[in-house]
Order: sequence, then structure tokens, then C-alpha cells
Amino acid sequence: MQIARVCGTVVSTQKEPSLTGVKFLVVQLIDNEGQPMPGYEVAADSVGAGINEWVLVSYGSAARQTPGGEARPLDALIIGIIDTVSVDSAFRYSKRESDR
Repeated sequence: MQIARVCGTVVSTQKEPSLTGVKFLVVQLIDNEGQPMPGYEVAADSVGAGINEWVLVSYGSAARQTPGGEARPLDALIIGIIDTVSVDSAFRYSKRESDR
């Protein structure tokens, strides 16, 4: 799993039929210091995440371990919305602060 921030959305009207109804979001991975890493990725959203929220992203076969997801061609799946993050007793993120 990786920590990422939701940066945007992807709209795709034509896609693999098993992905009908799946919401896709653009995410940017977060490093150990709580800073965004270069580049963006697309992840399917299973939890209703929104722009600027920090999320947990699962990759590879783990992204297909949700009910009904076994047959979907997914490589990245948002599986959680983060409330707070602290590393080595240092505070990195609070959802409450990002909502201001």
C-alpha cells in the first residue's frame, strides 16, 4: 500500500465492460516527509474519495481482492480515506486541516 493525495478525476465513457460504474481518480504519491512525489497515477476508487484527500492505494493483485473485483483489469485501487498520519512522532497530515 501507498499513501497518495487525490489530484483529479478521469472520465472514460468507453471502457472494458467490467469497469462500468467504476470511478477513476488521479493520485500523486506522498513521500515519508509528507511531500508529493513527482508524477501522477490513475486509481479506481472504491471508497468515495474526493479531491485533496489523502488515501491508501493498493496495487497489483491486491487491488483485485475486493468483492466483484476479481475479474476487473485493475492495477491500482483506492481502499481507504486517511484521517491522520504521523511518522516517528512527527505529525504529517490531518484531514481536518486539509478541509479548511
